[in-house]
Amino acid sequence: MTERMVDDGMRAYYDQRAAEYDDWWLGTGLFAKRDRPGWRGEVAKLVAVVQSLPPGRVLDVACGTGFLTRRLRGDVTALDQSTNMVEIASGRLPEAHVLVGDAVPLPFADGEFDRIFTSHFYGHLLVDERRAFLREARRVARELVVVDSAVRPDTDAEQRQERVFNDGSRHEVYKRFFTGPQLAQELGGGKVLHDGKWFIVVAS
Repeated sequence: MTERMVDDGMRAYYDQRAAEYDDWWLGTGLFAKRDRPGWRGEVAKLVAVVQSLPPGRVLDVACGTGFLTRRLRGDVTALDQSTNMVEIASGRLPEAHVLVGDAVPLPFADGEFDRIFTSHFYGHLLVDERRAFLREARRVARELVVVDSAVRPDTDAEQRQERVFNDGSRHEVYKRFFTGPQLAQELGGGKVLHDGKWFIVVAS
């Protein structure tokens, strides 16, 4: 695997998705008619979990639009490979350091942060990419908090998904789904902070 984790296709995908990314969180746009029982309530619980994390020197890897980043407390740095995502996040996070960059290698010194936070990024990584990211996360911070998608009875734990944009264009992405204990084991141990129908959160 090359050192750069995200290829140009994925970079273009997230650049295009930036303007409508929050539709997924908020249940607007193409997601307005999607049947997601309990979604709004669990998003609120997820926000509360993120807000409850102790303040510190925090790096949010793959911050996207900053939807969850703005709930983090402390000295926050936000990183994303998409310039369009970073532009939106910068407007939402006036107190944070927001920059364009890749997750492998992380452009930071050993031990520069107390915690790495990442949301709905880890589940897109292939095996070698996961290993490389975890090495970098452990190098840069002593704690890793991962938010990702919960596996459900009607969902394959590993799949290729076709994502549809508001303009009708389509893009295929690789995606995994987890239980809290499964993800904790994969990360090398940790505490499950939330294990819901839609989201899981593990601190490792």
